Amino acid sequence: MSRRAVVTGIGVVAPGAIGRDAYWDLLSAGRTATRRITLFDPSGFRSRVAAECDFDPLAAGLSPQEARRMDRAAQFAVVAAREALVHSGFEPASGDPGRIGVSIGSAVGCTTGLEEEYAVLSDGGRKWLVDHAYGVPHLYGYMVPSSLAVEVAWQAAAEGPVALISTGCTSGLDAVGYGVQLIEEGTVDVVLAGATDAPLSPITSACFDAIKATTPAAEDLGHASRPFDGRRDGFVLGEGAAVMVIEEAGAARRRGAEVHAEILGFAGRSNAFHMTGLKPDGREMAEAIRVALDRARLDPADIDYINAHGSGTKQNDRHETAAFKRSLGRHAYDVPVSSIKSMIGHSLGAIGSLEIAACALALRHQVVPPTANLEVPDPECDLDYVPVTAREHLMDAVLSVGSGFGGFQTAMVLGRPGSAERRAA
Repeated sequence: MSRRAVVTGIGVVAPGAIGRDAYWDLLSAGRTATRRITLFDPSGFRSRVAAECDFDPLAAGLSPQEARRMDRAAQFAVVAAREALVHSGFEPASGDPGRIGVSIGSAVGCTTGLEEEYAVLSDGGRKWLVDHAYGVPHLYGYMVPSSLAVEVAWQAAAEGPVALISTGCTSGLDAVGYGVQLIEEGTVDVVLAGATDAPLSPITSACFDAIKATTPAAEDLGHASRPFDGRRDGFVLGEGAAVMVIEEAGAARRRGAEVHAEILGFAGRSNAFHMTGLKPDGREMAEAIRVALDRARLDPADIDYINAHGSGTKQNDRHETAAFKRSLGRHAYDVPVSSIKSMIGHSLGAIGSLEIAACALALRHQVVPPTANLEVPDPECDLDYVPVTAREHLMDAVLSVGSGFGGFQTAMVLGRPGSAERRAA
């Protein structure tokens, strides 16, 4: 009998929402968390808006020593992992530690800590030769992105495979996909999978300013992120983390765990085309969707909702609109689509896991979160993008997609609990 992966716990740190319940409240209400950057002085930058997490590590349950040791991205991941473990009811001490794994995604690793420490070591950039003696003892950990996964592994006493997945903006989807594969192949029975990024720093802002990818919006910041809207002019940087407890379905059932969603299919492709550019036909994303559907044993018409990448750039929005039409055919015009980046911005590697969490919550509540700020539709994006207001909608299977610099294209299909049994009946 094949092994299936199910989500039994969800933990979230997101802009405007610390915790899973607050996160769903924000999404279902269509509230935006974008504002002028406060984590550093943005006055010298083209884009001065971001979606920041109002995060206090001590209030979130970290000790002073943990807060001192960990980069902001690690703090997000640990807090989300702890919430996911409590939500799942899984006690790490009750299982075989060798059968517990961790798969964490991140696009830019410990950017915040590295930039802060470089500023100190170089005396604000004035010294080319830096004095390492001024660095914090944990600076080496900031240099090694896998330290993020290690911090999560310690929370679950995981002695199975522990991995850091870094595939740009699809890292969150790919990290969960890898965790699912570990379960399906029988390597582990439980995996903490998700992603974290805290990229809101001068160096990140400068990089995206240089390629004019982020919005220059200076007024009406709450409407700065406008996926699929004809007035959009770039994406809004965000930050955050989502971590899920994913278990083998039989093991979860035997311990009486509540299942929040099933992960039915996953696939990734590359366009082998350009570091930041996308082909307008969406062929590679469409292929990833097709393979994910095949693995889920679903037809295009079985998809009830699409959680789009929806970054808010004209290139991306038109690319994935074409991909949906190419992969789903006529059904693309009937299925509701939305982008939660309109509310929480684009947290790079973390966003894929935040979107998976949103899909699981949408299945639970049978509500499609909206594309906030979508008021003037782009005529080239002519699908049902659920503008402004959430929509009650019956859903059994949902599709989440991601697109990342380097040509990465990823698709994942999630199902409502019991969907596999209902199809087999």
